[in-house]
Amino acid sequence: MQPEYILTLTCPDRKGVVHTISGILLRHEANIIDSSQFGDENTGLFFLRIHFSLEASQDLPKLKTSLKELEGSMGLQWAIAACETKMRVLIAVSRLGHCLNDLLFRWENNLLPIEVCAVFSNHEQLKPMTSQRSVPFFHHPVSEDNRNSQEKLLLKLIDELDIELIVLARYMQILSPAVCDALSGRIINIHHSFLPSFKGAQPYKQAHERGVKLIGATAHYVTNQLDEGPIIEQDVERVSHALSPSELSQMGADIESRVLARAVKWHAENRILLNGSKTVVFP
Repeated sequence: MQPEYILTLTCPDRKGVVHTISGILLRHEANIIDSSQFGDENTGLFFLRIHFSLEASQDLPKLKTSLKELEGSMGLQWAIAACETKMRVLIAVSRLGHCLNDLLFRWENNLLPIEVCAVFSNHEQLKPMTSQRSVPFFHHPVSEDNRNSQEKLLLKLIDELDIELIVLARYMQILSPAVCDALSGRIINIHHSFLPSFKGAQPYKQAHERGVKLIGATAHYVTNQLDEGPIIEQDVERVSHALSPSELSQMGADIESRVLARAVKWHAENRILLNGSKTVVFP
């Protein structure tokens, strides 16, 4: 079988972008399997994702050289990823394990194109969940006094394990601006969609007291602005007045798990391109 790749690119919108890129692929004897594109009239940017195969993997450097030659004239920002290579992921958690459990299950059953390399936590409660799957668990308690040193340990671990994506699966710690900047576009967070209405502890209890009729979850990239990074995926469910706070919390956990899993899957499949404060998510 021929090796397959994903090409993603962003550039100022102009006539002939698709023609130019597909021509380069043809010149290098690449076969386009599927393609998606989007031109944003507001930002003036063009986004493209092409799934293609090559006659041989040794042809890839020549293709990359041809694309690099267009960076200046077309303002291209591009990347090529091999489909067979699974994205290396670190999952950060605190005490709540529903999102971690869901991600590990999907990973074990080849439902996500990722390799879970480690779990990082400021608590020990979820270590048994990773031990039974032979996933390394790194416990580093966080306090106001050691926050900077613990973040350095996290960055060192990410570097040593060659981590490509960090997933905050209910990691209840605020990352510093320095970490957010260093890992820009590589950290995905999940939170309930009550924000900013019900902040702090027991959001589902607060929602129950206010009689909400919808609950949901949002997955987004982490930025310096707390819980305001580019949104990747959201989902909601209608709820009844008859549900208890505990039942609302259980429903919320399920929504959070599946929304986060979809966001991780799409990122690992190179379907997401950043568009300023928004994202372009290709099907």
